[in-house]
Amino acid sequence: MRTTRTSSSPADRIRSSRPKRHRAIVTALLTVGLILTAQSAAALTGQEIIERLDDQQTFETSIMEGRMIITDRFGDRVSTFIAHSEGADRFLVEFTSRDEEGQRVLRRDDTIYLYYPDARETIELRGSALRDDLLGSDISYEDMTGGRGLLEDYDATLLDEVEADGHNTYKVELQARTTDVAYPKQVYYVDTEDFVLRKAEQFARGGRLLKVTEILETRREGEYHYPAHIRVTDKTRGSSGTEMILENVQIDVSLPSGIFSLEELTW
Repeated sequence: MRTTRTSSSPADRIRSSRPKRHRAIVTALLTVGLILTAQSAAALTGQEIIERLDDQQTFETSIMEGRMIITDRFGDRVSTFIAHSEGADRFLVEFTSRDEEGQRVLRRDDTIYLYYPDARETIELRGSALRDDLLGSDISYEDMTGGRGLLEDYDATLLDEVEADGHNTYKVELQARTTDVAYPKQVYYVDTEDFVLRKAEQFARGGRLLKVTEILETRREGEYHYPAHIRVTDKTRGSSGTEMILENVQIDVSLPSGIFSLEELTW
């Protein structure tokens, strides 16, 4: 018995070739996409990553209200504050809680001034004094008022891409170019998607880990994405950490004239 072979029509042959052709096109597009993504990630330098981070956390002007929760062997202590900022170089913090009411911290460029209303005294801080504890917390004067314009003082090197607290991040090493900074070396973990800080580590010149900053919550305001709840832990004294929470943030708003002047600091 002879088997009859049925030849397919041209239309059938076209239809049978479509799935293969479709898969080939999809595969090619995916390959191109992966190559472009890899090239884009590889093209970023440590400096470019920190520039994007600075863009997220440096505001033309801002007014922030928040609180610090300081935990020690006696329990929790809460200090409230209101802070004004202008760009990367001007920052004023005034404490509003009962025990610290009227105390102010002013940063202008690389100098920090402290004002104590009881003594009506202004103190200037520089260099290693920037690492002194603010109100006995794990947060230093540099931590509270600095962290912007990092590339003015540090060289940035991309080390790797790693996971940090459940986020894909760029691990960037910051090496100080001068001795007039609070931390000779820092390591930042910057989100690979939105370039917000997820974690930071501060080191002494000899490599000893001084502090760890964890970002517990971030917030978006228009084009900005910034840390809104952080915990800083001083590794040199085995503390339980200090939390800082921003509760009300206004960005790109008008500030009182002369608010960052030394004359206004003592009013």
